[in-house]
Amino acid sequence: MRVFVVLVICFFSASLLAEQQIKISEVQVENLGIKLGKLLPIKSVPLLDAPAKVSIPPANEYFVSTSYAGLVSQIKASIGDEVVKGQVLATVKSAEWLTLQQHHLSSINDLQLAKADYVRDQQLYKEGVIADRRWLKTKTSYNVFMAHFNETRQLLEISGVSEKDINALEKTRKLSSQLNVVAPISGIILERNIMAGERVDALAPLFRVANLDTLWLDISVPQQHISQVRLGDQVVIEGLGTTARIFLLGRNVDVQNQTVLVRAEITDTQGNVRLGQTVNVKISQNSEKSLFKVPNSAVAQSSGVTYLFIRTNNGFTAQPVQVVGREANDSIISGDLNSRSEVAVKGAVALKANLLGLGGDE
Repeated sequence: MRVFVVLVICFFSASLLAEQQIKISEVQVENLGIKLGKLLPIKSVPLLDAPAKVSIPPANEYFVSTSYAGLVSQIKASIGDEVVKGQVLATVKSAEWLTLQQHHLSSINDLQLAKADYVRDQQLYKEGVIADRRWLKTKTSYNVFMAHFNETRQLLEISGVSEKDINALEKTRKLSSQLNVVAPISGIILERNIMAGERVDALAPLFRVANLDTLWLDISVPQQHISQVRLGDQVVIEGLGTTARIFLLGRNVDVQNQTVLVRAEITDTQGNVRLGQTVNVKISQNSEKSLFKVPNSAVAQSSGVTYLFIRTNNGFTAQPVQVVGREANDSIISGDLNSRSEVAVKGAVALKANLLGLGGDE
């Protein structure tokens, strides 16, 4: 019998909240300390908070080296410097580099002689002066020297020599023992692994250069929550307001901390986010429902019903809503609401008491 009475009371209370209005004058509103506010429309629901580390796409970083061993004669860039593609980072004196230039100039001389023979014998062959065998031998020799020239030129390009410097070498025929180490991309110097006067080996990493226009967030999401996260969800870095979009959901769980890697891309860092930085992020998800943000003080509950007090001409009405997310000071709600409505953001407890008949008639 007692259970039945409790159920009847709960049902009656819920019905009051869902259907009845509170008639209250402007004076009573002021006396009760009720403050009004607007519903704030939003598009996404906060899912969870998680730690993250700022990383860089592998395609955006390079280790700069030289193809030949030598002695570092000068360093022209250091950690933190902004550089542009083709900018000289250091110079290295190398005997191997000197030899390569000599081979290229020799290939040019050989090609010039072979070309002269080719032009002469081509004309003689057309006039019927020389035999087919001699013309074939001349053409073959010319092709061999042309291939050798292309080979030595490509070796120069692989060594990091610019087209401009190669053309200057071919024009002036002046050898240099100094090899320029240049930046392969425009970006920031992250590492410098050499000192002036130091001997370096071929292909040893000398600098690490990265383009920081695009950064990643490597987010550690507890595996029990990974099913809530979707591709395209928005990520916001706490304290910075920088946003990112999730483009990767990991397929394995870290055995140490039972988290799954979720990766988001930041395209506009504005200098607020730095490579290697550890941050806290909030993941939120777009919703097809109409969502609104209100202060926690505006939300009231009774008998399992959550509601807001909507301002009317004669007072307030209790409007049932659903809480779909929470933040530190606000609640994310959905329901049959009008974004232009005014709600009680302070004094909801007094309105609830008044509705249930627990308050006076002040």
